[in-house]
Amino acid sequence: MTNRLVVRGGHVFDPVGGTAAPADVLIEGDRIIDVGIDLDADTAVDATDHLVVPGFIDTHVHVMLDDVDTMRLIQTPFSLRFFQAARNLQLTLRAGITTVRDAAGADLGVKQAVTTGLVDGPDMQIAIGMLSQTGGHADEWLPSGECVHALWPPHPGRPPTVVDGVDEMRRAVRELVRAGADVLKVATTGGVISPRSDPRRAQLCDEELAVLMSEARAAHVHVMAHAQGAQGVKNAIRAGVRSIEHGVYLDDEAVDMMVQNRTWLVPTLSAPHAILRQSETSGGIPENMRQKAIAAIEAHEASVRLAHSAGVPIAMGTDAGISRHGENLRELELMHRLGISAVDTLRAAMTSAADLLDIASDVGELAPGKLANMVLLAGSEVSVEGLPERVRTVIRRGVKVR
Repeated sequence: MTNRLVVRGGHVFDPVGGTAAPADVLIEGDRIIDVGIDLDADTAVDATDHLVVPGFIDTHVHVMLDDVDTMRLIQTPFSLRFFQAARNLQLTLRAGITTVRDAAGADLGVKQAVTTGLVDGPDMQIAIGMLSQTGGHADEWLPSGECVHALWPPHPGRPPTVVDGVDEMRRAVRELVRAGADVLKVATTGGVISPRSDPRRAQLCDEELAVLMSEARAAHVHVMAHAQGAQGVKNAIRAGVRSIEHGVYLDDEAVDMMVQNRTWLVPTLSAPHAILRQSETSGGIPENMRQKAIAAIEAHEASVRLAHSAGVPIAMGTDAGISRHGENLRELELMHRLGISAVDTLRAAMTSAADLLDIASDVGELAPGKLANMVLLAGSEVSVEGLPERVRTVIRRGVKVR
């Protein structure tokens, strides 16, 4: 018979109702079997004076990246990145993140290392790579004329993803699905960290996006779109993507389209701030990248405010790998400072994130039948201020994290 574990004496947060109340959480195996008062079990975790919340979900990470310092990356042995990923996964889990969507970089082997228990980390969905056109956000061509694969080196587990035309798009999508992608990622605009792309410029034509979506539907996977400029956002929404990643330069029309199509926004507010911090200490951040990050911050914040006020569904994503692994919950503080309530901010990393990833039957709230993923936070107040420092205990699938 499986031993039962009870998390006893805490205030359990309900993201659906937005309230917290005294309760115990009873766990058997990797599932919650009851939430109530005076529950008993073989072993207990004392949660007195703690807020017990569902395990956090980060819907946009890059566990194979530590930063975007090109000079450091091109001098890093290829295989070392997998060992760094193991550390990054552990840091992420210890921070209270029990589920992630890796938005390019991690391959099927990295995911299986977590699934089989070889490496400690959160449950994973993986995109493997990012589809983009020549000169797009995944094209690492440099002004020198060289193409140095510093961020996204292709290898047998990560097929190349720079595509032009419908035939190349179709083949690349099928190769990503064959390689184990749970979700497809496409860049419909340029980005801050790509050497020669403009975040405001739309990329990929309607026909290319239509083939992508047709293949995605056939494979029963969703599509996430790196999209910063408003036109690229609109093109992605019309094509039928599930989420807009970043959404830096939204306008009223783009936001209206997101509301009408129930297209999710994953803001990743942490990313441009992280690039600016790195530019102050690293010689590997080129000036054009720094300038793009500076330009993005104010527009980014205004866009998130506009989207939230209009009712666009928002899920937490951090771009960890550009921002620091293990500091994921700082993203919730940034969201809260834009006027999003503490409860809605927490939902973005719980029920809303679970809905986006289509895993709400298993995670996102503490209820019977759900996976026993939870975090004990010091203090019983429902707040996101100082959230990373409040993390005391993390439980993933019924097991306390070491």
